[in-house]
Amino acid sequence: MDFEPRMALQLVNESALCINRIRKKNSLGHQGFQLVNGMGRLVTDEQVHSLLNGHTMEQAQDLLVNLGHQRQLSGHYAGDIIAIDPHRMISTSRRVMAKKKKVPDAPSEKMLQTFFSLCTQTGQPVMATMASTGMPTTRATKNLLGATEKIIGTNSLLIADKEHFTRELLEGIKKHGHYDILVPALNTQRIKDLAENLVYQPLWAGYAVAETRFSFKGSGESFRLIAQRTGETGSQYAYRAFITTSQKPARELLSKDYDRRWGIEEFFRFENEMGIKRVSTHNLNIRYGKLALAMMAQAANYQLRKKLKTTYRSWDAKHLAREVLAWADGDVRVKDDTIIVTFYHPPNHINHHEYMNLPKILEAENINPKIPWLFDFKLDFRFK
Repeated sequence: MDFEPRMALQLVNESALCINRIRKKNSLGHQGFQLVNGMGRLVTDEQVHSLLNGHTMEQAQDLLVNLGHQRQLSGHYAGDIIAIDPHRMISTSRRVMAKKKKVPDAPSEKMLQTFFSLCTQTGQPVMATMASTGMPTTRATKNLLGATEKIIGTNSLLIADKEHFTRELLEGIKKHGHYDILVPALNTQRIKDLAENLVYQPLWAGYAVAETRFSFKGSGESFRLIAQRTGETGSQYAYRAFITTSQKPARELLSKDYDRRWGIEEFFRFENEMGIKRVSTHNLNIRYGKLALAMMAQAANYQLRKKLKTTYRSWDAKHLAREVLAWADGDVRVKDDTIIVTFYHPPNHINHHEYMNLPKILEAENINPKIPWLFDFKLDFRFK
């Protein structure tokens, strides 16, 4: 038996169930959780750490790139707008490390930095990278974009936040021309003066836009600065400025495209419990490996969501795990070469006919119904 893939599968299933270290819950082990992964027992923390520490960050990134290719072929990405954002996970590591704040008024804490790119139309992650808190956001973002480009290609618009308003990043994106970017400018006095002295074009009551050229001090590169003004009278005016390399109309960029950036915040809130909330060890080989396996679970969950009835697709990961993936009444038996799972009081959020006689359904789609990690058994379902 090839043991390492089965160990990895246990981590994927743990992420899908939104439970960290499921092997601590012996009741699940007694119910056969280990058998779902093709093993006779649950593996320990030490075994998991040894497995993941034997692989590098580069290998984890290659795994995520290959996963991204499969997701693109499966139609998980659409449109041409990509949101990018850091996601900092609180760490309980005992290492001496730089502390950072998740929000300005919060205390500094030990954190592990992750960086995500996400398709704003489907809300699905394209790529994730990882770094210690010592890695500057600009450098980490360049690594993220390099990996994202291997999956999604070029000619997309990147939607970012103020952390990405840096000369190095903006000039790099403009120079290479693989992507366009829209990023809010920092609220410095220079930016304020520029925005307040522009001639604005009203678009509707209380909202107007204007634009000019902007260069960083000491730089020969020029960027398009777009500003929005809200408020009805001079005493109510509030200004906000953006830098972009896109040639789209200002109205489209500010009133339509930039609002899509909040999709990545929804992703963090929606999928946080799958393993992107807290971390213990700060060993990046281990953490990046766990992140890659969690993203595999997230991709599988997305496929499952598409089969759920519409009213149930808005469940977050924790709710989905509790109501669909675990704690159901049923039994498991083996008949010939098929494992038959029977659900009693079957849930009404799935179409039962899509799972009954599953081997025949898969064969009709030219898919091998045998499951390699379950010793080539087939899987079928009954609902009573």
